[in-house]
Amino acid sequence: MVVAVTACAGLALAQQGGQGGGRQWGGDPEQMRQRMMERMKETLGADDEEWAIIAPRLEKVQTLARQAGGGGVGFLFGGRRGGGRRGPAPEQQGEQSAVEKAADSLRAVLNDETATAAQVKESLSAYREAREKARQELAKAQENLREVLSVKQEAQLVLMGLLE
Repeated sequence: MVVAVTACAGLALAQQGGQGGGRQWGGDPEQMRQRMMERMKETLGADDEEWAIIAPRLEKVQTLARQAGGGGVGFLFGGRRGGGRRGPAPEQQGEQSAVEKAADSLRAVLNDETATAAQVKESLSAYREAREKARQELAKAQENLREVLSVKQEAQLVLMGLLE
C-alpha cells in the first residue's frame, strides 16, 4: 500500500527522505504500475466505465510528463530507462522517445573527452528542442485528459502534479 501511495502521490519519496525509491522494493514494474493505477482510480472515485476513458489519457500524461521534465525519477538514479551500459531495464518497453534519444546523445558527447564545445552545444540544443516538443505534447495530453474529468477529479490530479 505504501508503495502505491508513494508512486501515486509523487512527493511522498521526498517526504520520506527518499526511502523506498529505485528498485529496492524488488517487485515487478508492471505490477507496480497496475497498483499505482488502481490507487489513482480509487482516489479519483472513477467507476469502471469512467476509468476506461480516463486511464489511457492519464498514462499518456504520465509518460509525457516524464519526458518533458527531462526524464523524471529514472534520470535521478543514474540514467535513462534503458539502464545505460548495463543494457535494457526490465521495465523498458518499446522504442526510446525523442527526449531519451537526445539525452543519450548528449550524454555520449559529454562523456567524449575529445568533443568540442560546438558538439556539446549542438547536442544540448537538440535535447532542449526534444524536451520543448514533449512539453507541447504534454500540454495537449493534459487538456485531452481534463476534458473527461469532473472538477473534483481534476483537482485531485492537480494535487498529484499531473495537471496544472
